Amino acid sequence: MGHEHRHHTSANFGRAFAIGVALNLGFVILEAIYGRLSHSLALIADAGHNLSDVLGLVLAWGATVLARRRPTPERTYGFRRSSILAALINAAVLLISVGAIAWEAVGRLSHPASVEEKTVIGVAAIGIAVNAGTALMFMSGRKGDLNIRGAFMHMAADAVIALGVVLTGVAMLATGWLWLDPLVSLVIVALIVYGTWGLLRDSVNLALDAVPEGIDANGVREYLAGLPACVEVHDLHIWGMSTTEAALTAHIVMAQAVCDDELLARTANELHEKFGIEHTTLQVESGDPAYPCQCRLG
Repeated sequence: MGHEHRHHTSANFGRAFAIGVALNLGFVILEAIYGRLSHSLALIADAGHNLSDVLGLVLAWGATVLARRRPTPERTYGFRRSSILAALINAAVLLISVGAIAWEAVGRLSHPASVEEKTVIGVAAIGIAVNAGTALMFMSGRKGDLNIRGAFMHMAADAVIALGVVLTGVAMLATGWLWLDPLVSLVIVALIVYGTWGLLRDSVNLALDAVPEGIDANGVREYLAGLPACVEVHDLHIWGMSTTEAALTAHIVMAQAVCDDELLARTANELHEKFGIEHTTLQVESGDPAYPCQCRLG
């Protein structure tokens, strides 16, 4: 059996998480207070969303710390999958929170309430700076880690949403149309659902051990089948060990079943370079019909 394991974790975003949590928690408190004082559902809706983002940042931060802990005899893969769990919880909390926002916004459409537009504009403008600044801290890691991608996506979306609230406040100040506030709240809900759906889909797939996004399973099978003296590939599995690491196990039948360390090491390296697979385990078989592989029979 050939085995190759690279310890790979995403870059340390601890400082970015700490700053992001502090800034956003402070802004949530500010936004909730002035949302109530100004009777703005748009501000209150955005405060609720930002609070869920703070919780999401804390979850993602904790998961990145846990993912770096070494394996134990009881947890042979360590705590890598905690990052998948954090991404899944983050997506679920977001979708639940927007349901309550949408419910109240629909009621406000029938009975619009007066809003202090200047307060709304000022608070939302602060939100643009807070959310955009936080998003920039996670920009470099958004492509390699589902957790970091979730943090970046939420912060960037919040900056755009805050801009929308500012523009709504200006429009209400100019026209006096009170129904704009709940309408924008529903638009915010739609944007959150749209932006969160991909995160929910990807995190559910990883939790169910689906092939990670961006890995071509057919390409991996073809590559293994093309190895020198390989006559068959079966029981191939590819899954995410965490939001940054993919693992592979496979049985390969060789015309000459010799456990060649050079071939196994080269195969593991090429699976890493070509497909981004960090942890490779290969079982080499000769295909003797007297001792058939039970996995293939199943």
